[in-house]
Order: sequence, then C-alpha cells, then structure tokens
Amino acid sequence: MKTASLTQHIEYHETKPSIQVLMETESGKEIRIAFKKDQVMKKHKTPFSIVVEVFEGQINFGVNELNYTLSKGDLVALEGNVPHDLTALEDSIVRLSLNKADSAQRVKDVADQS
Repeated sequence: MKTASLTQHIEYHETKPSIQVLMETESGKEIRIAFKKDQVMKKHKTPFSIVVEVFEGQINFGVNELNYTLSKGDLVALEGNVPHDLTALEDSIVRLSLNKADSAQRVKDVADQS
C-alpha cells in the first residue's frame, strides 16, 4: 500500500508552477501541480493519455483552440498528442494522472518553460 496527500507539504514557486510526484504505481504516476494565480503551463502535448483533476481553485484549460474553465472537482481526460495549455485563474492545486511510461521530468520541463 502507498499513501500520499494532495494537501500536505505544498510548495508554491513565485515564477512557475510547482511539480511534485506524489506516487508511482505499476500502472501510473500521480503528480501535484501547485499554481499561483496567473501562472501558466504553455502549450504542450504528452505522448500518452492523461487525466487532469482540479483539486482546489480554478484553471483555464486550452485545447483545440478552445478554452474551458475548470473548477474544484472538475476532471478532464485527454488523449495523447493533443496540444493543450493551462492557466491558473486563482491559486490552484491540480492532480495530473500520467501513464507509467510517461515522464514526470517531461512535466517539470514544461513548467520550467512557462
């Protein structure tokens, strides 16, 4: 059994989203992204399907030239190779579920470019 918390030991960066791997299992990775208001993850894509959950706050999720406002409790599933971007409309905590073959470092690299 493994345990993790979306609410403990949260670190916000002043200039970019904060990425933390919370858990790795045989099938995937659970990542917490902590955004301060107005922080952005620029348009990027992942080679695998993802699930994004807004745990706290509100984000703008851009995909296919459309923007969706996602609020606390909202989930979105996205197939691989679909360009998307995220902008925090307020301080937010996002849970990102990745395929086991995907890389948490890739997510960190996206945040570093934003």
